[in-house]
Amino acid sequence: MIYPTATDWREAPKKRVLLFGMSGLGKTHLANLLRAEGNWFHYSIDYRIGTRYMGEHIADLFKREAMKVPFLRDLLMSDSIYIGSNITFDNLAPLSKYLGKPGNPDKGGLPFDEYMRRQEQHRAAESAALLDTAHFITRAQELYGYDHFVCDTGGSICEVVDPADADDPVLSALTRHTLMVWIKGSEAHTEELIRRFDRAPKPMYYQPDFLRAHWAEYLRINNLQEHEVDPDAFVRWTYAQALEHRQPRYEAMARWGVSVTAEEMAQIRTAADFEALIARGLERRTAAT
Repeated sequence: MIYPTATDWREAPKKRVLLFGMSGLGKTHLANLLRAEGNWFHYSIDYRIGTRYMGEHIADLFKREAMKVPFLRDLLMSDSIYIGSNITFDNLAPLSKYLGKPGNPDKGGLPFDEYMRRQEQHRAAESAALLDTAHFITRAQELYGYDHFVCDTGGSICEVVDPADADDPVLSALTRHTLMVWIKGSEAHTEELIRRFDRAPKPMYYQPDFLRAHWAEYLRINNLQEHEVDPDAFVRWTYAQALEHRQPRYEAMARWGVSVTAEEMAQIRTAADFEALIARGLERRTAAT
């Protein structure tokens, strides 16, 4: 680790961290808080995915829909209008809309093969965005003069790395440049995330083997054909199982860095609070070894 001990962390003139864990536990909120204090650069993996790596795919989807409307088609064909996504750190709806959900086209579903194609695009984009972290550390310091750096990852980071592989190229690159910090949720957090998801199911990235197995199982137990699947019902059914699937992967990733609890993170009000919490996490890690 780049900060082996709490003392190394406290004395470091330039602090670089990567936050990971389930979506909804406050990674982006914390990164925004640190950025607001003025000396932390906030690098959002999801924003990078949706702009640099999948922005063209997203814009093309919007244009295909616009081409179905004669009025908009004429304007597009004459270069009279511009269509693009307006992704922000806090609004990733265009990326989610592009990923989509499989199932009945009359309910907004995608053919499963097309859904998997977009999932693969996201996997490649997420890996590339994670590997861009070192570039943005340098850019943040040399271009903007930021001393400190926080990488705000998506919940699916555990799906694109292999924490059991000591030579995993993405994790190896990340740990060379950042301290990886797992925000660990409790069972109560998991239950609340499931309740939130049930109210507003959204597209996510999953490992392909996990998705294919659960898609086949869902079709079998419900005696459905692909085009009969309610897209929201499928992703609701899958979500809780996905969280269970991800938990041991997060735990394995935590061995590459330090762990703090979501309850501890919720108490953070300032950058100084955050720095003190990371020091305690490093002290706990040292005491456990």
